[in-house]
Amino acid sequence: MIYYKTGSENTVLNSNDLEYGIYSALVKLGPRKKVLVVPPDFTRFHSRAGDITTLLYNYYKENLKDILPALGTHSPMTDREIEEMYKGVPKELFRVHDWRNDIVTVGTIPGDFVSKITNGALDYSWPAQLNKLVINGKHDLILSVGQVVPHEVVGMANYNKNLFVGTGGHEGINKSHFVGAVYGMERMMGKVDTPVRKLLNYASEHFTSHLPIVYIHTVVGRDESGKLVIRGLYIGDDQEVFKLAAELSLKVNFIVVEKPLKKVVVYLDPSEFKSTWLGNKSIYRTRMAMADNGELIVLAPGLKEFGEDKEIDRLIRKYGYHGTPATLAALKENEELRNNLSAAAHLIHGSSEGRFSVTYCPGHLTQQEIESVNFKYGDLSQALKKYNPEKLKDGFNKLPDGEEIFYISNPAVGLWSSRERLAK
Repeated sequence: MIYYKTGSENTVLNSNDLEYGIYSALVKLGPRKKVLVVPPDFTRFHSRAGDITTLLYNYYKENLKDILPALGTHSPMTDREIEEMYKGVPKELFRVHDWRNDIVTVGTIPGDFVSKITNGALDYSWPAQLNKLVINGKHDLILSVGQVVPHEVVGMANYNKNLFVGTGGHEGINKSHFVGAVYGMERMMGKVDTPVRKLLNYASEHFTSHLPIVYIHTVVGRDESGKLVIRGLYIGDDQEVFKLAAELSLKVNFIVVEKPLKKVVVYLDPSEFKSTWLGNKSIYRTRMAMADNGELIVLAPGLKEFGEDKEIDRLIRKYGYHGTPATLAALKENEELRNNLSAAAHLIHGSSEGRFSVTYCPGHLTQQEIESVNFKYGDLSQALKKYNPEKLKDGFNKLPDGEEIFYISNPAVGLWSSRERLAK
């Protein structure tokens, strides 16, 4: 059922519009006494989920019992991040998701289903896992909050991904990521109906239909001045609410360029991007736009690690971003990689497969560390002088020396492709 919907390519929802939409839906839902909110963490700051969570707290007050940020494999939020993102919400309401320990397997999808959706590439079973607070918390309302935007693992982010991945467990996250990697990012990004989504939808239908889950989806894009604004707000309890948001997101967040891009410069906000686990969105989201033998330069002042999870960080350092054949070969020979399929999937996702070069300009990692994982290294201070984010605009820019680049100020808010790539 849809409780509220509004949005278009030209819509701009201000704070009053957001409050009206949220509260209109909550009135339709009726009184609730034990509410759980599952928003994203600080890495999705621009989703406006923080503002929405504040509105939810102001509405339910003492009846909002728990807030569980959908960390997935990410690091727990700091007090500073909570204060900045969820203004006015008491810190004692926040719980930390531990993807290795605090989970319950609510059901298992059989291997023959996985084989069917991957065209026989994989045949393992898939455990649908959730944080124990979600499944056993006895809440009378679970509000899953987040932004719908093209995504490298599932096609389009959010809906039930926020729960089964955002509050999922080690095995479930690992295996779902690998399903996406084997099927292929470029076959999935920007699409609603993908193998990973089929897994999640199966789990929702068979294992969690009894839970009082309602989804609050935003669609965020840039206005004419380049400022991020809310283009859509969709609230409901079934797949229709996701499809509506995804349809708008494709119009707002999918940027098609006429010709493949020879040189792309991406800036990673240091408050959001501290690892290549997240920062490689600069690769994921631009790969369909990159020209063969093109150059991708990543300005990463906050980059201090490869994986936010210590074990994944170790595996990235050990195996590096060497492309699909090398990763699959390493997978066959190393049990530790087979036990961490999300890391293996990430190594595939984070490689250009040798088609274009990737130069990382990190704020904290050394040249040796960057080159050890098969990226090129660039000096950050020199790169910032040449490609000053304060002087560049999103899209094509001509530099004083005559060089033309394509600039992206935040890779998390879009997906880029050349027209010829779409035709393939």
